[in-house]
Amino acid sequence: MNAEIDTMIVRGACPHDCPDTCAFEYHVKGGKLVEVTGDKNHPMTQGRLCVKLKDFAGHHYNPERILTPLKRVGPKGSRQFAPITWDEALTTIRDKWNGIIAEYGAQAIMPHAYLGHQGTLNGLTAGDAFFNRLGSTVAEKTYCESGSSTAWVMTVGPSGGLDIESFVHAKYIIVWGMNMTSTNIHGWPFIVKAQEAGAKVVVIDPVRTRTAKAADWHIQINPGTDGALALGMMNVIIAEDLVDHDYVEKYTLGYEELKERAALFPPERVSRITGIPAEDIVRLAREYATTPPAAIREGVAIERSRGGGQAIRAITCLPALIGAWRHVGGGAMEMPIWEFPTNFDLICRPDWIRPGTRVVNELDLGAALTGELQLDPPIKSLFVYNSNPMSQAPAQAKIAKGLEREDLFTVVSELFITDTAKYADIILPAAMQAEQLDIMVTWGHLYISLNQPAIAPPPDCVPNVEMFRRLAKTMGFNDDYWDRSDWEMLQDFYDWDSPALAGITLETLKETGWARINVGLPHERKPHAEGNFKTPSGKCEFKSSVTENFVVPVWRSMYEGMQPGDPIDPLPDYVPPYESRETNPELARRFPLSIVSPKAHAFLNSQYANEAPKQKRQGEQTVFMHPADAAARQIVTGSTVRVFNERGHFDGRAEIVDALMPGLVMANLGHWPSFTKSGTAVNSISSDAHCGMGMAGSYSDNLVEVEHVAA
Repeated sequence: MNAEIDTMIVRGACPHDCPDTCAFEYHVKGGKLVEVTGDKNHPMTQGRLCVKLKDFAGHHYNPERILTPLKRVGPKGSRQFAPITWDEALTTIRDKWNGIIAEYGAQAIMPHAYLGHQGTLNGLTAGDAFFNRLGSTVAEKTYCESGSSTAWVMTVGPSGGLDIESFVHAKYIIVWGMNMTSTNIHGWPFIVKAQEAGAKVVVIDPVRTRTAKAADWHIQINPGTDGALALGMMNVIIAEDLVDHDYVEKYTLGYEELKERAALFPPERVSRITGIPAEDIVRLAREYATTPPAAIREGVAIERSRGGGQAIRAITCLPALIGAWRHVGGGAMEMPIWEFPTNFDLICRPDWIRPGTRVVNELDLGAALTGELQLDPPIKSLFVYNSNPMSQAPAQAKIAKGLEREDLFTVVSELFITDTAKYADIILPAAMQAEQLDIMVTWGHLYISLNQPAIAPPPDCVPNVEMFRRLAKTMGFNDDYWDRSDWEMLQDFYDWDSPALAGITLETLKETGWARINVGLPHERKPHAEGNFKTPSGKCEFKSSVTENFVVPVWRSMYEGMQPGDPIDPLPDYVPPYESRETNPELARRFPLSIVSPKAHAFLNSQYANEAPKQKRQGEQTVFMHPADAAARQIVTGSTVRVFNERGHFDGRAEIVDALMPGLVMANLGHWPSFTKSGTAVNSISSDAHCGMGMAGSYSDNLVEVEHVAA
């Protein structure tokens, strides 16, 4: 407490789906949150917050925030709601659900959630136990990282890999498919520090992003061809005998088979696929293999095409091939969340899933709601929390059509009336981060944080975990799971006796706010210097030993020439995009441009995209085009253009830039459809096809055309 200004500081942590997971200091005066700053002592945050979190305090007091339960009083999508009490909301939900269960069974109810909040209590897992207990359809959550994580685990096991802080020791760094200066800004300084010490930084990306401009070498690649480049690098490394044979012999599985596969990808062939000059492929492979320690930061964007999972497999094999794991600062980084000892079974209660319960992927929401997926029973109720599928999910038109169904009872827990919430029958008001207790782990570094409530929430706004307690009581669940306090749940949801948490407790976190888990310090961490991979073989598996457990899904065949039920290739391979000039020339004649839709700089997915300061910072929905493509269509900067294909369209302001390669357009993800010129956003043109691993989405695997339209 500062006696002069009577301001109290409370420790917290960022709730957003971002690898940085910053440590907060909440500044509270007179019971009001007046400022949120970054913790100067946190090694990642270092006192800085991103532009997305500017005025996070004011975010809590946004006048458009939902402060009471609401019921729909107008047509679906009209945003016409009236306030009701929690008792009325819960009673309505209970009665509707009991009627649906009596007629159709509990599987006619489907939850839809992702990481609108990243906390242990209120994030991805907050409702899983409830819906498993209810007996609803299981919603498979694969918005992000599922393809990457599946490929990573198949190759090196559930390992944290290279620590972002250890990048300062690297001498050759590849940032592959990630715009870190917008989406991982607290990780980027470690790479800059290495660069200042002499490291070479290479960025592989179809777009010359902010990050690419700051690199020593930007390699521009055709979207969806990363797997071919990784295999081309292997081809050169093996052909020129740059392999660490001792490491490969001791700590890898399937080298001879990988050698045969890589032989199919000489630089000349890879050049034709990727658009990268053959001499650059050779140079990249040589430099990477001969400049230890060599590090790769793998971006989620790599997974967002048909062959994305196999591309991650190939990239993840590279460090073992050259023995990069021997060194501090050598190896690869995908998602270090694997190191946190979380008791997911106790959180999610998969034991409550009834035998035979169906699984529906969340990216297939539109198909599920419109009958394209022939489900028995059909989905008669949808419960959305921590997600805004009308902005973030593919096949936007299908989702809108499904949400318009009068026979679909939709409940949404939200902070604002989003483009998804506007279709709800009941809206439940959620608490914000400064108002709730939670533990934040992260997929970007090795610090665990305790978020402590700094202010009281508005009277009717509740954390997700409390919302599900109320729903459980309303539905008559008497399991002791629901009787525990938040504090007791956090005690149960982590293995506090694990070596990773030695010396760390909830009580110590109350004092310190955060702690680095005990998995090696940045200047010493070499997790796989002597193998110790968490795979079935204990080795880096060039040839996966678990592919018999993976088959092509029944709903959609992922690979040309393969049938549902066929096994996944155990070796990394290049799987071409669904939609490209090479793989689908007939489609490309009508829609000749590829499109990528990276995250926005000022939004966090769709969060903050309804707030004027962030809208001003980000700008309106913009369509970036190469000068040659724009000139062919008589489009200039400032033109209003329409991006379209058979699935839908969206309008935006044209921006002509040479940061793109010819044949490629870019439009940032996250804009709310209701704030755009056309009432639609970039995912109106996105296919709901999945990539070949982890059922990830194919957001960067779409062909479109662009035309000038009247403003």
